[in-house]
Amino acid sequence: MTIRVYNSLSRKKEEFVPAKGKKVGMYVCGPTVYDYFHIGNARIFIIFDVIRRYLCWRGYDVTFVQNFTDIDDKMIKRAGELGIPVSELAERYIEAYFADAEALGVRRADHHPRATEHIPEIIEIIDKLLAGGLAYNLDGDIYFHTPAFAGYGRLSHQPLDELVAGARIEVDKRKKHPLDFALWKKQKPGEPAWESPWGKGRPGWHVECSAMAMKYLGETVDIHGGGPDLAFPHHENEKAQSEGVTGRPFVRYWMHAGYLNVNREKMSKSLGNVLTVRDLRRTVDPLVIRFFMLSAHYRSPINFAPELLDQAQSGLERLNNVVYNLRDLREKLPQANGSSTQGWRKAVNLEEYRKRFTAAMDDDFNTADAIAVLFDLARAVNSYLKEESPVREAVEEILSFFEETGDILGFFAPPEKEELDAKIMEMIARRQAAREAKNWAEADAIRDELLAMGIILEDTPQGVRWRRK
Repeated sequence: MTIRVYNSLSRKKEEFVPAKGKKVGMYVCGPTVYDYFHIGNARIFIIFDVIRRYLCWRGYDVTFVQNFTDIDDKMIKRAGELGIPVSELAERYIEAYFADAEALGVRRADHHPRATEHIPEIIEIIDKLLAGGLAYNLDGDIYFHTPAFAGYGRLSHQPLDELVAGARIEVDKRKKHPLDFALWKKQKPGEPAWESPWGKGRPGWHVECSAMAMKYLGETVDIHGGGPDLAFPHHENEKAQSEGVTGRPFVRYWMHAGYLNVNREKMSKSLGNVLTVRDLRRTVDPLVIRFFMLSAHYRSPINFAPELLDQAQSGLERLNNVVYNLRDLREKLPQANGSSTQGWRKAVNLEEYRKRFTAAMDDDFNTADAIAVLFDLARAVNSYLKEESPVREAVEEILSFFEETGDILGFFAPPEKEELDAKIMEMIARRQAAREAKNWAEADAIRDELLAMGIILEDTPQGVRWRRK
């Protein structure tokens, strides 16, 4: 089986063939660290975390790079408002990024480069673009001249005149063309700046990513990903300046996620509906957010609403309950319990579920269909556990499959290792005694009291089990 990836450049699914065999270079645009990241950013971070995990599971050697933009207009403005240096602002929100991303199950990249640590590489790219006639100097401000690059607009699939009509243009009446973009910005009073051949200044946003991607992954990157709003102008500009320097394709597979709306409206500060992960974490399990984001195909638009989060929580709990029960059974069943070790395979054909899961993920990383496979497996497992005497071998193999796929998708809770205190254990025992005496009112009252304490009880054919709420 081969992996097929939708390429934004060709607008079709293509067979995934990295430039260097099983080695994959993957670059995903990270946050501008002037504030906590919002749920739209979270979708991107989660999606490409899963893509990275899946490629590793399929045997690829992935080098994953996700940058931090730690200098730009927004950062200078915010640092000024707070009365702190831009570098201090960056440190504060980089630390916050790692805390929030890790809560979502997003693993750290192999490299997290910062723009300010790559000024020499940025200057080198700009110098080559000037020498090649693709950029020009306006008294210390350096601009890329878009008409000079023949392929400009191919990623956006629009000619220059149409791009001009629909674009937010960088304001500078001195520019040769409205779509020309800044590679280097001359220092203004009070701004951070670095020395360059053109005077003190700072890099433009787009050139930062080209410099960092090529430093860590080479002149051609296998996968470059980001949000839908980055396709133009950011990725279009990255592509132009990178290929303008090297003369080679900058990216083999451009990948962009679909839009995320909040209550069916575009997320924006003017509407007051920007939701940060930091705020959501106070009331919502971050793994529920992750499950929600993966419940739709990454290229599909997705609507974020409280009732949809509730549905995601219910769905994740159904899957987690199966995993909890299997873990519990694994501890209780003997190594050999006298039952057939083959009959269970008819009830739960793991090989078939593995094929279906892999086919879904091979088809442009379709996590929605992959999760549907896990729900189908969960139903089959629940039927098996109710109708048959569980076999230790079956429990171990099924659990192994759930944990293996769960490691790719990253939303299953870790095994419970905590022991309950004596009071709670005594309450569980009293409830069990009440049930055996058919005193349902007392049993329900004890169950509700435990629930208020954050302990959820589940009555299974193999006995009662507990977990934290």
